[in-house]
Amino acid sequence: MVKSYRDLIVWQKAMNFAEHVYRIQRKFPAEERYGLCDQLRRAVVSIPSNIAEGRGRDTAKDFSHFLTLARSSLNEVSTQLELAVRLGYLDFGSGLYEEAQEIRKMLNAMIQRLKQSQKI
Repeated sequence: MVKSYRDLIVWQKAMNFAEHVYRIQRKFPAEERYGLCDQLRRAVVSIPSNIAEGRGRDTAKDFSHFLTLARSSLNEVSTQLELAVRLGYLDFGSGLYEEAQEIRKMLNAMIQRLKQSQKI
């Protein structure tokens, strides 16, 4: 039984993903410190943050809404990581793409389950 957002595997994976992104973006050029790096950090932190906030809400509809926000932030991060690859700041084989895909699948499944539970 899930007692806390910390018990959610998707939240745990999102936290690991955020940590991974933080570690990798340290290797970006200094001129990106206030550009791409800043945007990337904000977006990646919002993924587990929205999962946690949604879990604290009272209804499945609210939780679903926050999971959708987390998924949107994940899409933002994926776009920024792709740009970093295109600019040569990041190697495509870093494992981040696979992490993002796994989290996306989990979020999609949770959103679908919550929407189904609202159709009673």
